[in-house]
Amino acid sequence: MRKTIISALAASLVWFASTTHANTDTVLIHAGMLIDGTTASPRERVTVRIEGNTIAAIENGFQQPQAGEILVDLTSGTLMPGFIDMHTHITSQMEPGSYMYRYTQNAADVAYRSVGFAETTLLAGFTTIRDLGDSFNTSIALRNAINKGNITGPRIYTAGKSLATTGGHADPSNGHRHGLLDTPTPTEGVVNGPIEARQAVRQRYKDGSDLIKITATGGVLSMAASGDNPQFMMDELEAIVATARDYGMRVAVHAHGKEGMMRAIKAGVDSIEHGTYMDDEVFALMREHNTWYVPTILAGKTVAERADIDGYFPEQVRPKARTIGPLIQGTLSRAYDAGVKIAFGTDSGVSYHGDNGKEFVYLVEAGLTELEAIRAATSSAAELLGASEILGTVEVGKLADLVGVDANPLHDISVLGNVSFVMKDGVIYKQ
Repeated sequence: MRKTIISALAASLVWFASTTHANTDTVLIHAGMLIDGTTASPRERVTVRIEGNTIAAIENGFQQPQAGEILVDLTSGTLMPGFIDMHTHITSQMEPGSYMYRYTQNAADVAYRSVGFAETTLLAGFTTIRDLGDSFNTSIALRNAINKGNITGPRIYTAGKSLATTGGHADPSNGHRHGLLDTPTPTEGVVNGPIEARQAVRQRYKDGSDLIKITATGGVLSMAASGDNPQFMMDELEAIVATARDYGMRVAVHAHGKEGMMRAIKAGVDSIEHGTYMDDEVFALMREHNTWYVPTILAGKTVAERADIDGYFPEQVRPKARTIGPLIQGTLSRAYDAGVKIAFGTDSGVSYHGDNGKEFVYLVEAGLTELEAIRAATSSAAELLGASEILGTVEVGKLADLVGVDANPLHDISVLGNVSFVMKDGVIYKQ
């Protein structure tokens, strides 16, 4: 029934889009500075030619447009690849009272709210996102509606419902009284044992997910006592990864505690998200297995701040938020020094959608250079996504996903929180 509702909503959302955009034949962008994601230093005074939805040429100097060509003037600004946020929850947003939404919101409510979150995210400069856990498979329907041009939003790669164990971080029945819901099954993303683990991956594939998300340890915001205990056994993790590989799907892993991370990395997952209690042993294992780290500092800072607001979180959640949240930035700093591969992610939905750009500032505070922070959200993120052939850099033949700011982010990274130009797939959404 839920899937039927979401499928119907995907078709009906066409009227909801606040703006419509036409793909012009040729656009010329005059960029005072171009950070293309491939070179060690930016290029100056460059013209980027867009034909259809791809980058057709990158030329030195400011080339003059011909009749019928559109000119975008960024001569005093900086042009970059469209940003990629590798950890979002685009169909929800934490706010006062949000813990009651599981009881009060239907699939339709979740779907319609997600439309605004998607447009806000795109206009913040994030032309591609990875969604790592939803309800009602809303992010799958949202992705499809965006791809059809029915609504405005970023390119979405989604995990659909994340996978958990009984009572684990993504068990949707946590916090409910006994008997209120049926016991969740692999169809709802809750598994116990390797057979159910394989079944859950295949269900995500059937639902239309692009990748798999596992909650390998406890979490901050779930209605459970521990925020970091391991929650999957090795045989379950190995079954998930092996099955995901059969279906061409990558595996992202929510994890705070060391033991859960160690098990997941050994099982062959692609990325560790949050990673709060990483240490030198974990860093070494990540380097050995070529595992990426997506830190989500913004989420850690957000929950720590809101834990001090009476009534914002349930009392079971507040101590976890106070303890775990502030640690993530320091973990990233150590991971960076240890040579772990880093990709950009915010966990937006925990923070407000559209504030994604704040993560750049926190990455630089943790020790990354400004250029490294930008690459974490462009070429590095595209590599982790498995989309380097089409995204992540400004190169001829790639999709025309571009963002611009009116200053030099290598001098002040905070300007990336206020982009002035957004193009996705050759279409201008903000200028």
